[in-house]
Amino acid sequence: MTSTEQQLTGERADLLQTLRRHRGFLLQTVDGLSDEQAATRSTVSELCLGGLVKHVAGTEERWIRFAVGGAEAMQREDVDWTGQFQMASGETLAGLVERFQQVADQTDELVVTLDLDAAHPLPQAPWFEPGASWTVRRVLLHVIAETSQHAGHADILREAIDGAKTMG
Repeated sequence: MTSTEQQLTGERADLLQTLRRHRGFLLQTVDGLSDEQAATRSTVSELCLGGLVKHVAGTEERWIRFAVGGAEAMQREDVDWTGQFQMASGETLAGLVERFQQVADQTDELVVTLDLDAAHPLPQAPWFEPGASWTVRRVLLHVIAETSQHAGHADILREAIDGAKTMG
């Protein structure tokens, strides 16, 4: 933690602390798994734990690019909508967690400095209201919600693999 982060108070501190907490739940859920377990589909869905870690990192990275540079920055790389939820051949849980941590560190640095009121028009998509814009604050709230939701999914998947629970 930098000295700037130690002095962080108010809304930024709350946002950062909440995001870190929910990231921590996801990482706690995958702790101690083998690569084989992390790649296991333990329910009828296509989800696996390694894929969830990969998806959450990619989602956070894309939304933070949006927060900094708008829709163009967010969309500068194609998204593998199916593969982002799966572990590809050669991927390891350790590698996915390392990438997750790198993205988290980059986001944490930006939360300290970004103008929370800065806004960008959302990309055109059927799930966004046409012409709507999101502030950096809204983006961070969305990233927190995504991370929290997928940490819950991960808890279900982990329990189906070996009975372990993140909480309880």
